[in-house]
Amino acid sequence: MRVTIHPSELYGTIQAPASKSYAQRALAAALLANGFTVLRNPSRCDDAVSAMKVIQALGADISDHGDQLKIRGGFSPVSTNLNFGEAGLGIRLFASIAALHTGEITLSGSGSLTKRPMGLIHEALSTLGVNCKTNNGFLPIKVNGPLNGGNIKIDGSLSSQVLTGLLMALPLAKNDSVIEVHNLQSIPYIDMTLQLMKDFGIIVSHNNYQEFCIPGQQRYIATDYLIEGDWSGGAFLLVAGAISGRVKIEHLKTESLQADREIMRALKEAGAQIEVHNGVIQSSKSELKAFSFDATHCPDLFPPLVALAAHCKGRSQIKGVGRLIHKESNRADALLNEMGKLGVRISITDDYMYIEGSAKIKAASIHSHHDHRIAMAAATVVMGGNEAVSIEAAECINKSYPDFYNDLTKLGGKADEPSMTKGKIL
Repeated sequence: MRVTIHPSELYGTIQAPASKSYAQRALAAALLANGFTVLRNPSRCDDAVSAMKVIQALGADISDHGDQLKIRGGFSPVSTNLNFGEAGLGIRLFASIAALHTGEITLSGSGSLTKRPMGLIHEALSTLGVNCKTNNGFLPIKVNGPLNGGNIKIDGSLSSQVLTGLLMALPLAKNDSVIEVHNLQSIPYIDMTLQLMKDFGIIVSHNNYQEFCIPGQQRYIATDYLIEGDWSGGAFLLVAGAISGRVKIEHLKTESLQADREIMRALKEAGAQIEVHNGVIQSSKSELKAFSFDATHCPDLFPPLVALAAHCKGRSQIKGVGRLIHKESNRADALLNEMGKLGVRISITDDYMYIEGSAKIKAASIHSHHDHRIAMAAATVVMGGNEAVSIEAAECINKSYPDFYNDLTKLGGKADEPSMTKGKIL
């Protein structure tokens, strides 16, 4: 699907989408908790819907009431085949949970997920005694448990998602466990995992994120849980406001543990007008200047930060390029090539990306690389330009923020009407 976005001034108020990161973790916890859990403000993005189907296959029963899900938990697989679509967190999270089962379960996916390496999952589960097989390091994965716990060392430099899966599954193991982690990146995501587990009655201790001690034979406790707004999606709208207009975002917690709340710090350093009143964040157009930002622990901010930097006077730099290779696309190359078509000059040296600001955004047709954040970055950067951008494979936003283009138009943005069903682009 191709969508054309036109330069626009944005004004108005939008509620942030529900966090897909919290949603997937909460769905996993609801599965593992006996009794009824209520999840309020559920996400309807593709990754969250995939997780809903997975927990049903693993024994949960879901009653959908629109603004909330009522889930009867209880890990008791009714299917041995789990399909995660393109959900990277989903497969890394549920691989360890599936390994709690005595018997073989096959985990598969589609699209970009088939090209993402799964060796870390194989190595971790095999070390803990699980019979785990991959297709030469890629999907499908076959796991045959049970996961009984134990001691393990893992490399945290590429992703924190395998660690999240182990942290959520091992409390249910027969034995206590200790995970020694080297060079952990994306620490805020681990804080999210640990806090959510605590909310569901699970206790894990750690020593400066280098050693995690997990008592076995714990129980998840069913609870009433509110899924907070998504800073990753909200970041694009806040940048759009700083570029062109005045945008207010509701349902974003300023004290959130989400890594991408750091977009506020980058916007302020760039000179954006940011105000917070009664939980509503307002971002207004102003004269923007170059900034320097370390995105090592929040790599999903690279796309909105590049859109911001394109409109800043001077040369901005963003650290953490090494974290971009194994995303839905090679996000570093995708940003370099697609933003280049729009007239944004980007260079990469070692772990740094440099963006020459005050670019004249020109008309172009770009490809999203089937990466939701590349599509949203292109739609955002054009807000402060003079010519339209055409985005091919624009439906990829359904992965995290199905209403993104709709929300832009609600704020006054101009977009050619794509085909829609319940907010999702077909």
